[in-house]
Amino acid sequence: MGWLMRKHGLSIDNLLSVDIVTADGRFLVASESENADLFWGLRGGGGNFGVVTSFEFRLHPLGPLVMLCAPMYPAAIGGSVLRAWRDFMGGAPEDLGSAFLFWSIPAHPFFPPALHGQPTVIPVAVYAGNVAEGERLVQPLRGLGTPLIDLSGPIPWTAVQSMFDPFLPKGDFHYYWKSLYLDGLGDEVVDHLVKCADSRPSPNSFVILLQFGGAMSRVKPEDTAFGRRDMPYLLELDSTWPDPKNSQRNIAWTRQMWADTQRYSTGGLYLNFPGLGEEGERLVRSAVGSANYEQLVALKNRYDPTNLFRVNLNIAPTA
Repeated sequence: MGWLMRKHGLSIDNLLSVDIVTADGRFLVASESENADLFWGLRGGGGNFGVVTSFEFRLHPLGPLVMLCAPMYPAAIGGSVLRAWRDFMGGAPEDLGSAFLFWSIPAHPFFPPALHGQPTVIPVAVYAGNVAEGERLVQPLRGLGTPLIDLSGPIPWTAVQSMFDPFLPKGDFHYYWKSLYLDGLGDEVVDHLVKCADSRPSPNSFVILLQFGGAMSRVKPEDTAFGRRDMPYLLELDSTWPDPKNSQRNIAWTRQMWADTQRYSTGGLYLNFPGLGEEGERLVRSAVGSANYEQLVALKNRYDPTNLFRVNLNIAPTA
């Protein structure tokens, strides 16, 4: 998933072929025309079928500059900002990729010291077209109140891809991230998410909504192992904390919020954010759908019947 999925689909929708070493040591090419069954399974089935040694992708012209929308509003007006973002994105063109973040401004030199620790909501958007047109388009998202700070403006596409890296350093934090597809974003859901974000035990944690639709939703669910394509939103509970003494508290909060939000979902999640995958088969099946899951098991029987590749979100072979 990424900023271009509404315009160009998911990364797996732009995958043309892979080189892969299977459990029995064979070197294979998988594509639409060669080992097509394996290619289907690799686009959503994870590392269950072999070790991919190279990827071939379809490319698209972009940038080098794109328009970034990133006003950071006080969390006190989070409900009204979220409703406005929801309504705005309902009519937005597919060139605009967007997410909504609940966060607290980190104590980082990038931000003014007076803002450190302040809870914030951020309607982030990236326009993958003409920068001037993008600046005009996102202006309504920049006028939803008085921002604490507004980071909007033209930015290199490569910088967009790494803009959160300084705030999620490897080795400095503990992470437990779970996700859930949402059926919609009605006012009851908005109020629930605002309360959820307000109760975060760590200011480093994110609560994130991703807007779907567009190109990614026009792919049939059976065309790739990824499965669900009809969901309008993904909710991420990205729990992040520095002190290992607080691990139990943060994990418990995430699991509770995930459970409490199930009533707004008909099921499914993004398998890159599975927590610890502790729900096992049930988790994977809910993500890809039962029909796709059975097809993945058949592929596992063929390409990895002894379950060599099992240190993952595992699809167990029948045997």
